[in-house]
Amino acid sequence: MLEHGRLRLRPLSVRDRRAWRRVRERNLVWLSRWDATTPPGTDVRPRSFSAMVRTMQLEAREGRQLPFAVEYDGEFVGQLTVNNITRGSGQFASIGYWIDEQHAGRGLITRAVAMAIDHCFFVLRLHRIEIAIRPENKASLRVVEKLGIAEYGFAPRFLHIDGDWRDHRLFAITREECPKGISARLSG
Repeated sequence: MLEHGRLRLRPLSVRDRRAWRRVRERNLVWLSRWDATTPPGTDVRPRSFSAMVRTMQLEAREGRQLPFAVEYDGEFVGQLTVNNITRGSGQFASIGYWIDEQHAGRGLITRAVAMAIDHCFFVLRLHRIEIAIRPENKASLRVVEKLGIAEYGFAPRFLHIDGDWRDHRLFAITREECPKGISARLSG
């Protein structure tokens, strides 16, 4: 559990089903442009929220993922996942996230990303965190801008999003770039 004031990141649970579904349904138009989709001819994604959470929890137990519910004032407002945790000589991971449109633009996801990165650096002892963002996703681009996370590349047709292979801008930060934590950048 990670907390900063009224913002909390906690493990995503099957008990979040109703709140998750309510937020997702209310934000269908807002989020569909950014949602991962399954490319034609590949394995089907989990068919239910419970199956998705169980898969994510298995990945978490095996040290490959951290699925977080994002709460503000005790209300479920989004999701943040640390994905593709790689150990060995790499010591890196990637982060993906979404937030309820009603809570967007208030700095909640920016703070949540900072909290997750600090946890990855100082608790999990990872070295590098990456974030891939579609070029037209201005809100997500603002998150990495506010956190001072540098862009390092461009990946054409990187992820299957909203029904097609989409280009992404690539951003990364290492522990050496923020020895006091990336959350400190928001405070100072």
